[in-house]
Amino acid sequence: MEIQDPTIEDIVKSYKKAITEWPKPNIDYGVEWKEFAPIKIDSAYFKEQDKPNVMLGKMLFFDPKLSKSNQISCSSCHDPEMGWSDRRRVALGNDHLLGARNTMSLFNISERTSFFWDGRAKTLEEQAAGPLGANHEMAMDVKTLPAKIQAVKGYKQLFKNAFGDDKVTYDRIVKSIADFQKTIKSQPSRFDRFLEGKYNALTDEEIYGMHIFRTKARCMNCHSGQYLTDESFHNIGMTYYKRKYEDLGLYVITMKPEDVGKFKTPQLRDLMLTQPWMHNGLFDSLEGLVNMYNSGMHMIDPTAEQKQQDPLYPVTDPLLKPLKLTKEEKTALVSFLEALSGTKYKMRRPEFPVE
Repeated sequence: MEIQDPTIEDIVKSYKKAITEWPKPNIDYGVEWKEFAPIKIDSAYFKEQDKPNVMLGKMLFFDPKLSKSNQISCSSCHDPEMGWSDRRRVALGNDHLLGARNTMSLFNISERTSFFWDGRAKTLEEQAAGPLGANHEMAMDVKTLPAKIQAVKGYKQLFKNAFGDDKVTYDRIVKSIADFQKTIKSQPSRFDRFLEGKYNALTDEEIYGMHIFRTKARCMNCHSGQYLTDESFHNIGMTYYKRKYEDLGLYVITMKPEDVGKFKTPQLRDLMLTQPWMHNGLFDSLEGLVNMYNSGMHMIDPTAEQKQQDPLYPVTDPLLKPLKLTKEEKTALVSFLEALSGTKYKMRRPEFPVE
C-alpha cells in the first residue's frame, strides 16, 4: 500500500487542536526554540498609564525639549500612529541627517533581552542614551539635559509624584522613559485567538502558512516562542560587504570576525504596522522578503580562498538554506505573516509641560 502525502486539508486539521498535540516544527540540531504562545489583552494597561513614573516617562518621551533643537522627541522616530516606528527606510534626525539603520518598533520592548539591531545596549535605560546624544538623532548634550528640564516648572510636580522630590537627574529621566516604554505592548491578533482554541480565527490558507512557517520554510529556527524571536543574532546575507549599504552589524560591537553581518532577530508581532523591514529598511513587501529567504542567501558566501585572504568576509548563517517553496506555499506563508498583527489602538500624544 502506498502511503500518500497528507493533503492540505489533513495538515490544516492537525492544527485545530491543543498546541501540545500539534505536529512538531522542523528545528535544526542544537537550536533552542520555544513553542508558540498567545499574548493576552493587557488588562492593567490604563492603571499602568496612571502610575506617576509612567506618566512622567510618557511626557518626556513625547517632549521635543529633550533634543538640542527642541524639535525632535523620542516619538519622532517611535510614533504611536506608525506602529511605534517611523515608516522610513532609515531614521531621520537632527538637521535632517539620516541614520544608517531602520528604526525598531517599540512593541513588546519590555520582553527584549538586548536593544538595537546590534544588541549593544543591555537595558532600556542604557538604550535611551544612544538617540538622546547622537548627533544625527536628538543631538542633546546629556550632561546639560537635567538642568534644561529642571527649568521647566511644569515638570516639578511630575518628578515629585514619581520620585518623592522634584530633583531632575539624567538617571531619573531615562528610568521614567524606560518605565513608560515597557507599557507598549501588542494587542492580541487572530493568531492568538487561534492559539487559544478559536479555530475559525484563522483561514485554512493562514493555518497552512503557519505549517509552512514551522516546517518547510524553517522560519522557526529563529522566530519562535510568544514573540517569534530567539533574541539572538544571525547573518542572513544582508551585509552588503564592501558595497553601498555595507553594515557589519554585531562585529562593530564585538570585533569578532564570526560576528560580521549578524543582526538581532526581530519579533514578528504587529509586523504589518512596522514596515519597511530589515536592519536597512530595504524590504517593504512580504513577497520579496519570502523570496529572499527562499533563495537561501548562500550564493554570496566567500570561497575558501576568499575567506583565507579576508577573514572578515561574511558567511550566511547555515540555518538559512534554499527552501524550494512553491508559489502556493509562499502565498500561504505571507497570509500567515499578515495574521500576526492585532493592534488597533493608537496612543494620543499627551500635553507635556511647556513652561
